[in-house]
Amino acid sequence: MDENTYPNAPEIGNWNRLLEGRVAVVTGGAGGIGGAISSLFAEHGAHVEFIDSDAEAAEAKAASITKAGGSARAHVGDVQQFDIVERFATEVLRAHPSVQVLVNNVGDYRPLSRFRESTPDSWKSMFDINLFHMFAVTRAFLDPMIDGGGGSIVNVHSVEGLRGYPGDPVYGAMKAAAAAFTVDLAVGMGRHGVRVNGIGPDLTQTAQVDYIGTSVGHEHLWESWAPVGRVGWPEDQARVALFLASDLSAFVTGHNIPVDGGTKAGGGWFWSPTEQRFVNRPKGL
Repeated sequence: MDENTYPNAPEIGNWNRLLEGRVAVVTGGAGGIGGAISSLFAEHGAHVEFIDSDAEAAEAKAASITKAGGSARAHVGDVQQFDIVERFATEVLRAHPSVQVLVNNVGDYRPLSRFRESTPDSWKSMFDINLFHMFAVTRAFLDPMIDGGGGSIVNVHSVEGLRGYPGDPVYGAMKAAAAAFTVDLAVGMGRHGVRVNGIGPDLTQTAQVDYIGTSVGHEHLWESWAPVGRVGWPEDQARVALFLASDLSAFVTGHNIPVDGGTKAGGGWFWSPTEQRFVNRPKGL
């Protein structure tokens, strides 16, 4: 085969600046996983345009990135609202005709409820916070990304969309839909130079963890819940997002990576310190 039949793999360049010169858009980019992604992307040379519904947190994140020598601009708004998404996209694209990276990070457990007690309003809320914005933001930036020569989209959903989740089937269904959207879009957009991948976090130490009651008082159980023996941190998710956003993953598209400390691989099995064996029910841990 002629060695010139196919182009060479992309040059990585400076491994300490993997996103040098690129524009990255991050939703929910002020705190938690999104905040870690914004900071890490800026550290690796991207100019980050992020949006968050918390104005104070957004201002603080932009200031911290700038202080560290990075480049970022904060936008305040709720991407569950289509007019806010359109305004955000207009503001970003006015300054940058194309973007090379998009991270759809927004998502939430709330309103967490058992299905038999759930309501149509709660179903709609789950759709809006976990899926609607992913469609709206992606559509807003997809054509400019293609026109600019391509790029990478990273969808943050949940490991609960990649396995059975009895805690809230509606939440699990929305996350599964986000994972499917990731794969479907990747197949269609690859020939346009756009890669699409997803990450599925499990228990990660953010404000959500306190809300669902798995933080305070449960620290001693973390080593039993995940095969790696600890809870996840936002930086764990951000590093995988960086891999997927950069040319390190130039031949990776259409995949959903569980960033879960091995909980999906464990299939619901827990290590019992009291029994010194794996059990499939956490009783007595």
